[in-house]
Amino acid sequence: GLVHIKNPYLDSMEEDVLYHLDLGTKTHNLPAMFGDIKFVCVGGSPNRMRAFAQFMHKELGLMGDGEDLADICAGTDRYAMYRAGPVLSISHGMGIPSISIMLHELIKLLHHAKCRDVTIIRIGTSGGLGIEAGSVVITDMAVDSSFKPRFEQVVLDDVVVRSTELDKDLAEELLACSKEIPDFRTLIGHTMCTYDFYEGQGRLDGALCSFSSEKKLEYLKRAYDAGVRNIEMESTAFAALCGLCGLKGESSCSHL
Repeated sequence: GLVHIKNPYLDSMEEDVLYHLDLGTKTHNLPAMFGDIKFVCVGGSPNRMRAFAQFMHKELGLMGDGEDLADICAGTDRYAMYRAGPVLSISHGMGIPSISIMLHELIKLLHHAKCRDVTIIRIGTSGGLGIEAGSVVITDMAVDSSFKPRFEQVVLDDVVVRSTELDKDLAEELLACSKEIPDFRTLIGHTMCTYDFYEGQGRLDGALCSFSSEKKLEYLKRAYDAGVRNIEMESTAFAALCGLCGLKGESSCSHL
């Protein structure tokens, strides 16, 4: 149930500074601060994750109204982090580079804090594909722009390919939970992750557009036929890092 790290060099470091979270193994007692965390919810916007933490504070019946929740990462302007009982709520910004930095440091934080059996869920918004507006897509598999379940990253001068399958049991559990809420449209499908909001997602309103509207529609139809139901910019990195480090992970996005 422990959170794994796949870096042999960390053991020889005198101190591990989680630079972008404004935390460290010498400056903070991480087991005391975070050792009982069971759920981590991550999303793009700092304000949205503060609102989510306040919602969880109320739902869990914790003391106070939650309005004075402190940003644990207040010493940096990169990310925001809030805690409501056993739930940690953290912003990750937009795109793979931003969420990747946050996840590296979050995973190390959970490891140093000796957390066990942690479930991590990405919550956010996305573009939907062939589904009703307002629907929530629970991701069973994150795919790249070629509709393949992989995350490719250049490490030094090597192209490293990692799996992007998410926890299917957790996806089914979340779907079952959604059935308890009336008029809450939820489905399980593939999520396509792109490196860009405009051309990468087939939008015609960016500063550049190198394709026709006909080619866009043909591509999106192929994506739908491949099982893609929503498009965003973080899921492949999220799935890859969670899987490699033993975190039970899932992504759910509402379709705008």
